[in-house]
Amino acid sequence: MTMKLRTTLVILSAAWLAACSSPVKLNDTPVESRTPTPLAGGAAGTAGGSTGAATSGTSQSQVATVNTGGAAAAANAAALAVRTVYFDFDSFALRDDSKPVVEAHAKALSANRAKRMTVEGHTDERGGREYNLALGQKRAETVVRSLALLGATDAQLEAVSFGKERPAVAGSDEASWAKNRRAELKDKP
Repeated sequence: MTMKLRTTLVILSAAWLAACSSPVKLNDTPVESRTPTPLAGGAAGTAGGSTGAATSGTSQSQVATVNTGGAAAAANAAALAVRTVYFDFDSFALRDDSKPVVEAHAKALSANRAKRMTVEGHTDERGGREYNLALGQKRAETVVRSLALLGATDAQLEAVSFGKERPAVAGSDEASWAKNRRAELKDKP
């Protein structure tokens, strides 16, 4: 018995030490130098400390400026145009591909507190009526909870379930079922 205990302890200790090791070598030379290098035509020899680069309209900084206003606004508008969040079979967990849609709608709801939204939960045709109504409700509530965590208020949101009663696509194949496993975000008047 003590031999088994010792062997187990040795194996566990070895596994613990192996898990604590890291492939990162802290004493290695960094891959990238973080030391600033002066631009050509620096401040030496110029009057008042201005450089030729500064007078020609280019920045002395070597950091590139990024204009995200147009791209971010376009991505947000595209995400707001999408009103359907899809789910995996027999699941009410939010998929990664749906997160930008939920985030965009949460941002719009938090920016306009007068806006109201209904989230309708749907399922495919497989399963019983009661089960699908419950699953559709869980899907709608998942989206509502996500919207609330991202800035919307509970008063702006309502979750309802239609189960398998309102399919988006008719059919009894995986492609049709995948389109029917959804939550739809609808504005309230």
